[in-house]
Amino acid sequence: MSPAAAKDLLVALAREEGFDALGVAAPDSIPRAGARLRQWITEGAHGDMAWMAETTERRAAPAQLWPEVGSVLMLGLNYGPDEDPRAALADRTRGAISVYARGDDYHDLIKGKLKRIASRFVPRAGGPENVQVKVFVDTAPLMEKPLAEAAGLGWQGKHTNLVSRARGSWLLLGAIATTLALPPDAPERDHCGSCRACLDACPTQAFPAPYRIDARRCVSYLTIEHQGPIPRELRAGIGNRIYGCDDCLAACPWNKFAALGREARLAARAENRAPALAELARLDDPSFRTRFAKSPIKRTGRVRFLRNVLVAIGNSGEPELVPEAERLLADPHPLVRGAAVWALSRLLDGPALARLKAAHAGEQDDEVRREWRLGAGVPEAAEARS
Repeated sequence: MSPAAAKDLLVALAREEGFDALGVAAPDSIPRAGARLRQWITEGAHGDMAWMAETTERRAAPAQLWPEVGSVLMLGLNYGPDEDPRAALADRTRGAISVYARGDDYHDLIKGKLKRIASRFVPRAGGPENVQVKVFVDTAPLMEKPLAEAAGLGWQGKHTNLVSRARGSWLLLGAIATTLALPPDAPERDHCGSCRACLDACPTQAFPAPYRIDARRCVSYLTIEHQGPIPRELRAGIGNRIYGCDDCLAACPWNKFAALGREARLAARAENRAPALAELARLDDPSFRTRFAKSPIKRTGRVRFLRNVLVAIGNSGEPELVPEAERLLADPHPLVRGAAVWALSRLLDGPALARLKAAHAGEQDDEVRREWRLGAGVPEAAEARS
């Protein structure tokens, strides 16, 4: 089978699996990506994501990950929502969950599709003795977005995510690497122009400049990847976003074309569109695991998820949520207790908070004790001397 015929077969199989954005990139098509990544790591903008630093060199080019690679087929799955996801920000008694996380875990969905494509492609393209393939979905050290740009699927916009003229900012990416040297597609060029809608939409100012993101300020990073307490100065900006953030994606003007080809979009669970914060605050570990079975949210774990929920409760301005936060002052995990203290410091007056602080004077965790002090209005300088 000729390289062109092999590419046509691979693309046809991918379309049968519902992928609506496809293109081939050569292994050497992203020569500048490694240097940009190293600079980003050097600046510390990756935050707690230590694996990014540990795999920097392997990410620099596909051949660093798999020396035998001849080409990479990049695939995009449209997940454009039915409505503007920012509508969920209006009711502060409910949580806003990123569109991609409202249904089943896309990693599992896309990997299953890629494996089916590979299992059908290899026998027809020459058999495993002549053709090898590897499939990747997000978790491997492969730079999907630069490769997708090189393959013509779109371009990395000013928010650093992929933007497509046909799908806007709503594409989930997968990759099939093969030992075959398939004909590459032309790269896409940047069409952002002077627009800065995505940059201006960020609630925590996570973009120090166009095409640069500081993960340490990004709501998606803070609510999903970050291990400890969310920095105090960023909590108010998080609002009621309890898992991820779609603001920069939703602001992209190219989304007006994302309605095309929606047949492959992810199915959202109704209970994840705008769940009540009070309901989520009552989840113990078993009910959390059941509630978010097969969901990407499950990987974050109950403790960090409740941290997020409590930040949202603190931002709600709703006294009716005080009992939910107060109950979690007795949670076994200090990360939850500390977030509960902060939430209550936002919802209660000084005397009420002082009474609660006295009732929990036996708190042993230093970070939770610090939250009590700061919540009571002890200045940072004085707190540092205490």
